[in-house]
Amino acid sequence: MEARTEKIDAGTAGLDHYKSRLPKWRYVIRERLLPITRLETPYVALLQERTRSPALDTYFAWTANLGTHTCFMVALPILFWCGNPYLGRAMTTTLAAGVYFSGFIKDLLCLPRPLSPPLTRITMSGSAALEYGFPSSHSTNAVSVTVFSILLLRDPSTTISPKICMYLQILAYFYAVSIVLGRLYCGMHGFLDVVCGSLLGAIIAFGHFYLGPIKDEWMFSSTGNALLIIFLVIAVLVRIHPEPADDCPCFDDSVAFAAVVLGVDSGGWHFARTQYADASATYPGTVPFSISELGWPKVIARIVLGVVVVFVWRAVMKPLLLRTLPPIFRLIENLGLDLPRRYFKPASEYQTVPDQRDDDNVIPSARDIPHLLTNFRQRRAISIGPQSEADAYEALAYRQKRRRDSLREQNPSALRTEAIKDSEAGKDYFEPPKASHSRKRSLSLEEFRAQMGASADMLSPEAVGSPRAVDAKGSTGFSAEDEKDKSELFATVQKPRVRYDVEVITKLVVYCGIGWLAVEGNPILFHHVGLSL
Repeated sequence: MEARTEKIDAGTAGLDHYKSRLPKWRYVIRERLLPITRLETPYVALLQERTRSPALDTYFAWTANLGTHTCFMVALPILFWCGNPYLGRAMTTTLAAGVYFSGFIKDLLCLPRPLSPPLTRITMSGSAALEYGFPSSHSTNAVSVTVFSILLLRDPSTTISPKICMYLQILAYFYAVSIVLGRLYCGMHGFLDVVCGSLLGAIIAFGHFYLGPIKDEWMFSSTGNALLIIFLVIAVLVRIHPEPADDCPCFDDSVAFAAVVLGVDSGGWHFARTQYADASATYPGTVPFSISELGWPKVIARIVLGVVVVFVWRAVMKPLLLRTLPPIFRLIENLGLDLPRRYFKPASEYQTVPDQRDDDNVIPSARDIPHLLTNFRQRRAISIGPQSEADAYEALAYRQKRRRDSLREQNPSALRTEAIKDSEAGKDYFEPPKASHSRKRSLSLEEFRAQMGASADMLSPEAVGSPRAVDAKGSTGFSAEDEKDKSELFATVQKPRVRYDVEVITKLVVYCGIGWLAVEGNPILFHHVGLSL
């Protein structure tokens, strides 16, 4: 027992978990931003409490799926197969950039979602709770797609009638607002999360709208050097993705979408040089398409066939790679050439990768589809309390801070004297926060703060989020009450699945192949089975 007291057990000491696992500069930034998350929690809870209804619960839970990676991955290939490669490529690149950079920032700062309670979490996603909160990926995805679509609709070269163009813009605005507000309503994000996520999405959309055509022209006019540069850039982006303090799946999604971009670019570049591309089209690599000539039966048939081929590719290649790669990775590890990543089990610690369900946040396996369809409505979960280890760590740290503040209120002079002695001994000095002199707040807001066990002082920037407020003495020991809290919190969290080092390369190969199938493989198949012009 004494050995445990001397060792900092990462992940069980509240904020010490992040202090021990993050570089100092990342921890400092996190410490500065964490008070904002804490300050806005009662306001988000108040918004949720005043607007909750069964109808809105169902609406926002269902529409949240329109901002997921899976939704876009199913819809985007259709743009290529129906003769609009520019929009398909633009949307894919925009979405991939949003997934990568929002996941990059999430893993970089490790900021939590707003506390539950007082918030109630409403979600149909089994993996969303495992991710950090800042910024909101849903908001980034929705706003990037919306802004890019509106820029296209307002472009002087558009051939759409003004009336239809206006309706489409209204629909785009409604979509973005619905997704962003839905993240607040569902208790999955705070104001800072959705605002910064939306800003990130807008920046990405504007950037690709003005720079994307330049990049496409450079790539299609290249003899192949451009593809090598794109591959190197993607490899670097995957390598520099920060390691999180908790087992967060953001890296998996970033790898998947980086691979899709690589497959789309390489496949599009090669397809534009084949006889199967539409030579009369202004945009390179366009698939010959005309609804009037093909007819709706053939259009639907090619879409169904294309989706089936994607799932067959995934069903064949993923298990094949998971069986063949571990021995290769063990050899690389023995040579000391491996690049280990936290929370990924190295090949030397396992012989085979077991079959796992729900192991992909982007495209589910074919065997999971019937289960998802028959139980889709039941998947909506309404919960109160921590849903992930990151939630539990934050809730534990928050409870510890509340107890310290309670001791300070009961005997502030004794605690201050003890803190000064600790400071003289070289330990952290705890300066009790000044009393809050903010304006009078509504009774309803105070009730929500009472649910959190927090007074106005405890939600002030001086008090919230400071690691020194968790433990004035810098101790990592645990009281019986701490241990009880820890057991209660971690008993209900969703456990992240075991991830294996070979899964990174597996995702790169599988999703690069999916991108290639979308722009080249399936269009060539359509030609040979009679589903092309």
